[in-house]
Amino acid sequence: MKKAVWLIEAVLFIILSIPLAILPFKWSMKAGEILGLLVFYLWGSRRRIAIENIKGSVVSGQGSPPLSPPLARGGWGGNSELIARETLKNLGKSLVEIIKIFYGLGKKIIDSVDIEGIENFNRAKSKGKGILFLTGHCGNWELMVIVSSVKLSPIAIVARAINNPCVNKIIENVRQRYGNSVIYKQGALKPIIQTLKDNGCVGILMDQSVIPDEGYVIDFLGRGAWTTKMPALIARKTGAAVLPVFIHRTNGGHRIKIYPEIELSKNGDMEIAVLADTKNFSHFIEEYIRAHPSEWLWIHRRWKRV
Repeated sequence: MKKAVWLIEAVLFIILSIPLAILPFKWSMKAGEILGLLVFYLWGSRRRIAIENIKGSVVSGQGSPPLSPPLARGGWGGNSELIARETLKNLGKSLVEIIKIFYGLGKKIIDSVDIEGIENFNRAKSKGKGILFLTGHCGNWELMVIVSSVKLSPIAIVARAINNPCVNKIIENVRQRYGNSVIYKQGALKPIIQTLKDNGCVGILMDQSVIPDEGYVIDFLGRGAWTTKMPALIARKTGAAVLPVFIHRTNGGHRIKIYPEIELSKNGDMEIAVLADTKNFSHFIEEYIRAHPSEWLWIHRRWKRV
């Protein structure tokens, strides 16, 4: 019975996605926004999670860039519903962009993405110990990985398999279309290390809650949040260069920014050093959210288990 449900869900996804794929780009983006708004108004539980997450976040930070929309009482306050709504609209547009790429109609989207910081990638690549790309569920993160494989280098993406294996296969095909590979979280450590030893690139999203055995509670937007320590441990074990990388929307498309390599903590106590590295890595995601508050995945329960 479960297999039949999975198949029906996958067929429905294909049927509903075809009109979004063949619409002219401008109209498909508008359709994506409408889809996001429908989710915002109809999926009440996630809407409430997003709004509560936004209201509870501290947005001021040392050296933080100006925020848009304007602050209210030192936080996003009265803007929480607006940001949540814009977040779902961004997710709707991102979904449409990935659908177009799935059907082979995404060249215009890929060409619209600029990359800043290629010199940081080249410098890290020349060291020969692999690159660990750190990012979060920011902007259209799936598009970022695709564009990186087209314009820079294939990436092994660390991901959790979607519960429906039929839909997961569809997503996997999109991710692999331009030469990327997928490393699923269960049993991921060995293939991650091997990829880095081969001077390859591995992409990890580190902005979701983990169980206590997998990380630390660190400050994230003013509240304690369980955060994975695996990127720091892997970087220390392999010597791979750690580069934060993010994508955000621009007036004409998207821009990817690759930051310089992060220097790891030199503290002699391994536990303290890994904790310091984890805080440092996570800081880049916080700064992205402060700069682009409506392009982060607020519907995720980031602060659970604390």
